[in-house]
Amino acid sequence: MFLINTHPDHSAPLLPADAGVLGAAGAHEVGRFLEFRESAAATPLAALPALADALGVGSIHVKDEGQRLGLGSFKALGGAYAVIRLVLEEAARHFECDVGFADLDRPSVRAVAAKMTFACATDGNHGRSVAQGAQLVGARSVIFVHGGVSDERVAAIARFGAEMIRVRGTYDETVAEAARVAEREGWSIVSDTSWPGYERIPGLVMQGYTAIAHEALSQLDRPPTHVFVQAGVGGIAAALAGHFAETLASERPIFVVVEPARAACILETARTGRVTRIEHGEPTVMAMLECYEPSLVAWRVLSRVADAFMAVEEEDAVAAMKRLARPAGRDPAMVSGESGCVGLAGLTRALAEPDTRAALKLDASSRILLVNTEGATDPGLYELLVGADPAVIAANEVMPA
Repeated sequence: MFLINTHPDHSAPLLPADAGVLGAAGAHEVGRFLEFRESAAATPLAALPALADALGVGSIHVKDEGQRLGLGSFKALGGAYAVIRLVLEEAARHFECDVGFADLDRPSVRAVAAKMTFACATDGNHGRSVAQGAQLVGARSVIFVHGGVSDERVAAIARFGAEMIRVRGTYDETVAEAARVAEREGWSIVSDTSWPGYERIPGLVMQGYTAIAHEALSQLDRPPTHVFVQAGVGGIAAALAGHFAETLASERPIFVVVEPARAACILETARTGRVTRIEHGEPTVMAMLECYEPSLVAWRVLSRVADAFMAVEEEDAVAAMKRLARPAGRDPAMVSGESGCVGLAGLTRALAEPDTRAALKLDASSRILLVNTEGATDPGLYELLVGADPAVIAANEVMPA
């Protein structure tokens, strides 16, 4: 499934509020946050020349978020950043003075944080980030998960001291339940999706993700001509597309949003021209992208600065995992989870279909940027799908074909 963006807002400037969050100033604020984090070095940008030759494009670079802040996912940038910003704002109100990242270890600031509870719904990665952020500042976290979240992913969140609550239903139903309980209890809900009346905190989460685009532009000799980024509710796709639009202006790359065919809520939203909830169907292996209604803020951005929307099948994602694990030529091996490689799955599918290839102006001069949004966040499932221990692949050992 493939759709060119024909929304009336396409190519219009971002709204001022979104431009402020996702532009250079917003990314600078995230950079200040990262200065106070351990293991905060930029994630690597891997060049895959053999894969580029095989696919018939000029170059392919993959930003490896599987190595972000020790959490194995790009989500490490969003939830924790929002939590810490909210603590600093509460402390500033309490003390009636400016409070910055350098003040996070002050006992008085930690005393404010200790009275705060942060809650969210998650498929796994966002919840870990919120829980880690709360632990870093001494706050409490309560994380809601649906029945499809594996015990391994639940344990990975709980190790940051989070209280875990399982909810019957889908991810979207879990989001609603987390919001309901948080309002009743007076907790701060830190969601990576937004709805009418709830936009600022998801905007902070998205702002955290701008670090990926900012770093990539500094690591590349030239800006990419094409970017393929996966989407669940659309947060990372909107953050990157918005940042490229604000910082590169007319030179921004062609931006393609890629989703699982079984949970393509943004593609359906693009088709209808308004935020659209789709029906829950058969689960997708791309579990971190299994969302059925886009974020309101994310769609507001994507309607303006995404150029195309597409969906990939289950086998496309697994094939992309294997392709990164067992690279051609001297390309480095990369551990990419079942949701992490979906940008590559979309690129491969687009290049295999002549009409799509032509519509996106993909050719031998194209410079492609992809984002590996997660490593093996569920090592057991990864090994089942790829047929190899992710630790072995991470060590760049040669894998049998």
